[in-house]
Amino acid sequence: MTDTYGTDRMRAAVLSAWTASPARFREDANAEEDFALGGYRDRLIVELAQNAADAALRAGVPGVLRLTLQGDVLLAANTGAPLDATGVESLSTLRVSGKRDEVGAAGRFGVGFAAVVSVCDAPSIGSRGLGAVRWSRTETAALVAEIPALAGELADRSGHVPLLRLPFDEPPLLDIPEGFDTLVRLPLRDQASVDAVRRMLTETSPALLLGMPALEAIEIELDGVVRGVAGEGWHVVSQSGEFTAEQVAELFADRPTEERARPYWSLRWAVPLTGTGEPGPLPTTVPQVVHAPTPSDEPLDLPALLIASFPMATDRRHVAKGPLADFLVERAADAYVRLLRELPRTSKLLDLVPALMGKGELDARIRRAVLGRLPGTPLLPALSAPAPAVQTPSFADATVYEPDAQWEVEHPAPEPDGDGWVISGREASVVVAGSAELLTTVADFVPGLLPAGWPARHPAMTSLGVRKVELADVVDLLSGEAVETREPSWWRSLYEVLPADDPESLGALPVPLSDGRLVRGPRGTLILTDGGAELDLTPLGLRIVHPEAAHPTLLRLGAAEATPRTILEDPLTKAAVAQSLDSSDPEPVARAVLSLVGAAGLVPGEAPWLAELALRGADGELYPAGELMLADGALAGLLEADTHLGVAAAELEEAYGAGVLAAAGVLDGFAVVQESDVLLDSDDCDHDLDGEDEWLDHVLDLLPDLDVPPLVPEFAAVRDLELVADWPAALALLTRPPLRAALHPLRVAGVEVPSYTAWWLANHSVLGGRKPQELRLPGADPLLQGLYDDAPAGLDEAALSMLGVRTTLSDLLASHGGPEELLDLMADESITVDRAQLRALWVALAGVDPSRVAPPSRVRAVLGGSIVVAAAEDAVVVEAPDLLQLVTDRPLVLAPYDLAESLSELLDLPLAGELTSGAVTSQGAEREVPAAVLALLPSAPPTYVEHEKLLVDGVECAWRFFDGAVHCTGVDGLARGLAWATGQWNDRLAVAALLRDPDSVPLLLAEADLS
Repeated sequence: MTDTYGTDRMRAAVLSAWTASPARFREDANAEEDFALGGYRDRLIVELAQNAADAALRAGVPGVLRLTLQGDVLLAANTGAPLDATGVESLSTLRVSGKRDEVGAAGRFGVGFAAVVSVCDAPSIGSRGLGAVRWSRTETAALVAEIPALAGELADRSGHVPLLRLPFDEPPLLDIPEGFDTLVRLPLRDQASVDAVRRMLTETSPALLLGMPALEAIEIELDGVVRGVAGEGWHVVSQSGEFTAEQVAELFADRPTEERARPYWSLRWAVPLTGTGEPGPLPTTVPQVVHAPTPSDEPLDLPALLIASFPMATDRRHVAKGPLADFLVERAADAYVRLLRELPRTSKLLDLVPALMGKGELDARIRRAVLGRLPGTPLLPALSAPAPAVQTPSFADATVYEPDAQWEVEHPAPEPDGDGWVISGREASVVVAGSAELLTTVADFVPGLLPAGWPARHPAMTSLGVRKVELADVVDLLSGEAVETREPSWWRSLYEVLPADDPESLGALPVPLSDGRLVRGPRGTLILTDGGAELDLTPLGLRIVHPEAAHPTLLRLGAAEATPRTILEDPLTKAAVAQSLDSSDPEPVARAVLSLVGAAGLVPGEAPWLAELALRGADGELYPAGELMLADGALAGLLEADTHLGVAAAELEEAYGAGVLAAAGVLDGFAVVQESDVLLDSDDCDHDLDGEDEWLDHVLDLLPDLDVPPLVPEFAAVRDLELVADWPAALALLTRPPLRAALHPLRVAGVEVPSYTAWWLANHSVLGGRKPQELRLPGADPLLQGLYDDAPAGLDEAALSMLGVRTTLSDLLASHGGPEELLDLMADESITVDRAQLRALWVALAGVDPSRVAPPSRVRAVLGGSIVVAAAEDAVVVEAPDLLQLVTDRPLVLAPYDLAESLSELLDLPLAGELTSGAVTSQGAEREVPAAVLALLPSAPPTYVEHEKLLVDGVECAWRFFDGAVHCTGVDGLARGLAWATGQWNDRLAVAALLRDPDSVPLLLAEADLS
């Protein structure tokens, strides 16, 4: 068999070296074991792929690797250059690569094939049409055992020998698959090795292909199923170069000589792409480590695959620190930035922006380098140009302080390219919350505004230096000349797209007004509805939203939906009305207010404050509306000729109509003062009404003493009553609705008191030249007959009653001052009062509380059967009938005896019993009361005293009931005495008849039973 690859020479040389130096044997064995069990323990598939890639690169053909697990044998077939003697020598040595002059070769260190040692003890390799080569641990051990110098080492190593140092010729391999050039056969050592290879095959990912450009595809046949691994669907950025001699001297000073002989560097970043062309997450089968170019143990927690020619430490697992690694870190950062710039400009880019903290030292260094570049890199799409970079002159460096120094533009904003603006993070702004429509609308005001879909709170925004713009900041940016030229319809389109869930941020939102102003903040603005949009309300100073800008969003933010009626109630409108009389040009205000009154459909009296509106009179002078009358109004014909009231100008009535003027306070009829919650004291109750203070005093006199002034919930009073000349016509108005309501009494603190209007009318001569209180209703209480004249006809009784016209005796006595008024009338000698009327009046007066009456100086009384007016000091109140005989010479106040004491106290008059003792001074004989009388008067005393001449206090009398005994002379006296003694005074005449005619007793008793 021909020694195709010189394996005999290689074995002889190695065995000779081991024999000469057993330590060399031990060193080779240890080194191979270190690589197999350490740095290359799990890189079998990677190393096979690396060899396949290098073979394809040497041959200049597309590299394809097929990996097949057949039972316990792994077959690796690849395309490319066949195996040669140099290759065999390289595979049979450690740290001696046969590819050091091959630019782009994946293998660099000459130790990669040692990975087969971890799973196989008899690997072989051969190319089509050529011999093969094998390595055998068993055959190597046999050869070593024959060398006495190595016996001790072999014994110390328990027979373990290096596998790959002694190659053996092998017949050509006949099972190389069609289309492939070379086959590696690896009989697996045991089941654990089979399981390990199966796992590595399952985990094989596109990362292998991305790290080895010469290898285009990997085919994996496992359990009869072929799986293809390709590098498609990734975006790759590559960068490479050759070091100059100066760079080699600088960067490779601490690197091995063989590395210096390969002065090349390369790196590649790759990210998987989704179906939309955007970057996606790394597949789970791709380890997140630095590949150099095979996977290392250097973690890289970025969603991208980095494959770079980093210098490796001797363990082939970690990157060796030093200037070369530093150089490649910077180049990796450059390439990563380029990668991001080449990807679609969507928010998925943010996921590729690294955070500051890494999982390892190399990871952190790469991140810092990338983050140092990204904020200034044009990477982000923008809806608007970035703000130009500006800088003020440095006052600290200036020779002379210049307060008017101008801003200087250092870097003008870039122009947009075909895809719009692409800006750096430092130039970009992102609105924290907003729809695509909102961002498009406000883009002109927010420099470098990112489009919708870029999450403002993504951590990458901070890393990129993107300025977060809150909604309130967007509102603040809506200022200056740019917004002043915007049409109202543009503002409405803005309001349409504003978020509804953040009213606080929109508090200063600009609002265009109908008068051309642009104000900050919807609160306090008004949106006109119900026919008010066409009105010219500029003179009122109101913040009326331009109708083309009106939108419900403004209402949610504090604007008020206003009708002509609500605008009239606005404080600014009221202020304009109140100040109109002092204005240099009140006409515009008057026009605006009158147009609102007409549009609102106000009725007279509904807005009493409008009476202050300055309007032009027929004489050309300005008046408050409340001091003008309609030329043809009802009031104009009622008043005196010369008053302070004017007549409204004819042109006003022609322009707005009498109804609008009346609703604005111009007087058609009487003006009514209306106010709620009025305190009845001189400070609060002051409406410039005639006699208002006197009315207030009158009302307070009617009320009990209170700690605080009483409150009138609704105060209404007719004004200008003192100006009336035609009272019949005026009363016709006052007693009809709506003015009639002002006549109704008020209830204050539980007491009914007269209203101002009723009080004023009651105390002025308005009914035929007489005061209403001096008259009575025609046909009213007959007891008032003669005391009051009848009121004139023409007004209904209820109206006359409210004016103060007297109705009944009880109402008179219940009214304030009524009892004193009645006593005064009764003391008027010109008034005729009959005896029955007089008695009834005294009966009614007896029920009056004496505290309400001042004792009169003259009283109506009975003297000698005549009704007279007597001095009070002469009059006496009689409390018992037997005392009448003793005071017949004095004017008598006569009423039922049980009311005598009340009248005495009310009138401060003495009782008859107080003027005489009433003692019986004559002697008489005791007699028995007839039985017939006792039958009529069961409670009568059984006896009485009969006098021939009865003297009481020396005065001859007919009878006297004194000290429990009846004294009398004659039948009539006895009858009166017995009736009074028994309390049956009304039966006195029946008793007298009985005493005169005893036979009439049955008839009298029957009549008594019927009473």
